[in-house]
Amino acid sequence: MALLHTLTTPLRAVMTRMIAAWVRPRLIEPPPAELGIAAELPVFYVLPRTAWSDTWLLGSLTSRHGLPAADSRRRFSGLNLPGCLALPRRRQRHTAGHAPPFEGLIERLEADPALAVQLVPVSIFWGRAPGKRFGFWRMVAADSWQLTGRLRRLLAILVNRRSVEIHFGAPLMLRDICDGRDPALTNRKAARLLRVHFRRVRSRVLGPDLSHRRTLIEGVASSPHVGQVINELAGEGRQSRPRLERRARRYGREIASNMTYPVLRFMDGLLRRLWNRLYDGVDVRGLEAIKPLAEDHTLVYVPCHRSHIDYLLLSYVLYQEGLMPPHIAAGRNLDMPLVGPLLRRGGAFFLRRSFRDNRLYGAVFNEYLHRLIARGHPLEYFMEGGRSRSGRMLPARPGMLAMTLRSFLRSHAAGQAQPLAFIPVYIGYERVIESASYQRELRGGRKRKETPLSLLRVLGKLRQPFGRVSLNIGEPLRLADYLDHELGRQWRGEIGPQPVWLNDLVPRLGETLNRRINAAAVLNPVNMVALVLLATPHHAIEERLLVRQLSLLAALQRRMPAPTRASLPEGDPEAWIAQALALGMIQRRDQSLGDILLADTHQASQLGWYRNNVLHLFALAGLTAFAFRHQPRHSLDELEALLAPGWPILARELMVTPPLDLREALAAMLEVLVEQELLEPDGEGGWQRFEERLEAGESLDLLGQLMQPSLERGYLLLAVLIHTGSGHLTAESLAEHGRLLAERLAVLSGLDAPEFFDTRLFVSLVESLELEGWLWRDTEDRLIFDDRLRDAARRSSKLFDPALRHRLQLITRRTE
Repeated sequence: MALLHTLTTPLRAVMTRMIAAWVRPRLIEPPPAELGIAAELPVFYVLPRTAWSDTWLLGSLTSRHGLPAADSRRRFSGLNLPGCLALPRRRQRHTAGHAPPFEGLIERLEADPALAVQLVPVSIFWGRAPGKRFGFWRMVAADSWQLTGRLRRLLAILVNRRSVEIHFGAPLMLRDICDGRDPALTNRKAARLLRVHFRRVRSRVLGPDLSHRRTLIEGVASSPHVGQVINELAGEGRQSRPRLERRARRYGREIASNMTYPVLRFMDGLLRRLWNRLYDGVDVRGLEAIKPLAEDHTLVYVPCHRSHIDYLLLSYVLYQEGLMPPHIAAGRNLDMPLVGPLLRRGGAFFLRRSFRDNRLYGAVFNEYLHRLIARGHPLEYFMEGGRSRSGRMLPARPGMLAMTLRSFLRSHAAGQAQPLAFIPVYIGYERVIESASYQRELRGGRKRKETPLSLLRVLGKLRQPFGRVSLNIGEPLRLADYLDHELGRQWRGEIGPQPVWLNDLVPRLGETLNRRINAAAVLNPVNMVALVLLATPHHAIEERLLVRQLSLLAALQRRMPAPTRASLPEGDPEAWIAQALALGMIQRRDQSLGDILLADTHQASQLGWYRNNVLHLFALAGLTAFAFRHQPRHSLDELEALLAPGWPILARELMVTPPLDLREALAAMLEVLVEQELLEPDGEGGWQRFEERLEAGESLDLLGQLMQPSLERGYLLLAVLIHTGSGHLTAESLAEHGRLLAERLAVLSGLDAPEFFDTRLFVSLVESLELEGWLWRDTEDRLIFDDRLRDAARRSSKLFDPALRHRLQLITRRTE
């Protein structure tokens, strides 16, 4: 063998140089400098199968990056072995001469306890076609779950020179698995460990095998669950069974995606050019935490929904980072000419907005979703349903979450459940493409139907600046662990088609995921400037004061505990202001006494959207500061009594996780405000505003102003409820009455902010009051309350200055 290696050295050297000149790897993970290889120990690279092209490529790569050479032989305790080993193919495992190649190394390690050796597994993908049974691209384009032949590998090398991915595994110390048993057994054990690693990497990169679309649709339409619904409908005599079966197949074709590799490659190149034209960059954080999960979990990505760009951005980022792009649940409105087929081949499957009254469609969609989940395909859907026009996180709709839970429980009951994890994703924009349409719709304009022409209108905006985009991965939620925490382990024995606890659990799951999305929020220059500028009475501020207030907000975030600390934009406040000016979100007015930064009516309306993206990050700080706005002194007891009734309602509205102990959180926040010289101890165990420092008072007021709109909405709602009396209003009439009053207040105050009187905010407020036990319903669905609510409202009214309280009461009573 050594002689053959010597004789073929010139050929291997030539081929290694040719491969090095031809191939440009798209991804090397982790970077070679971060492999953690112990330089003093011998290293053997391990490939999942014998492939000359992989060995030559690995040889060129190790040479280029200064790693131990993969294309040279190693002398180890009398052995002379190649530096790159390969596991035998499946059909060769038990064939003489094709055993795993580690037995000689193991024998030397057992004989000499002072020796050690490292095995570094390496997975190389020549392109990343999802496995399919048919198609030209399956034959020539890329690795799939089927092992490649020599001709196919040659074609793949020619086609995929810029689409190669190399994934290094953590070095395996071979001695760690030596236990004194027969070296042949240890040899097979090492091979099993490495095969598990290679299988997990392939699962993470390629996903599971994709059935041919026609086969999948036939399987869905002929499944027992769909067949049961067909039998029920046919038994009702509405339609014949053959006609219902044809309709089920038609529904399947309407729903099912058709993910294809050529489109994934095309979209990768197209989106790379789009991001370079549209944005200054895409910042990605937190993907390292989910890559291990992708190896043995079904991943369900649940991003916030701020723009149509969300669909494309997450898939692009995952593909670029070496993860399988997900199947995406998209509204049927996007299944339009030209765009729909492209999205479908990129992994989108389409669903109707509502199918509660169509049992057959519901059965087909549920079965299709179940098959995707059961086979381990990554999924993506938007729990909010539609894009957020106000910039706030919208309450999660229960539909897709409930179907995902039922699918998981169904697989679990059959003993086939693969672990499932929800992946919260926050996507933040410095400038969103749909900004103008959002403002129009908030003012009562009709939502325009998506058409290919609307896409052309978007293309016309490509020359405008849109800044940067941020994509943050939140804390993953492992579903089985979550169910254990919420229900105890007894849920595992109570699985049925519709467990009694399911309807109550789904909203809680949605709230938890929304909070994890918000916890991963990103601060950028635009929303930082919006937080300050919109807190001023006329949306204008001296530049010097704006810089100071931005520095304060950044300091508050740096002092937050780790789980709730948001990432800050790069640079300093002056750079953030310059970016907001460059994007046209604010204006500068030169003044001899100092420049003034301001937003006109249109800009202020737009900035409200960006402020609402991150307002929740300053909820407790803003509420604490607001408490000192009209009362200069507070003890901790007084502050807690004042804020405790409304804090859970505010936390639910802004979708933040309340602290376990509000008193401790308030004490910590007061310390921070003292550090920032906004408050001072009063000498009697309490805290007070500075009497002499006007700038400190101005900063404290601007910070407190962040929460005033939310507090005013709550005060209006309670004023209406208490003035009307217990048992007179339904939840719907209360929410509508509160909305109308908020709209009236906005007009009378000159506040041009349609999101201030958004109907959904008032509906959510009523729901929160019910969930917190302040309200309940009688037999006629009217809202009932008692003196506890009156007392809480009276205490909370002290937050407002007398003039504002008087104005709110006048507005409430004049509408009788």
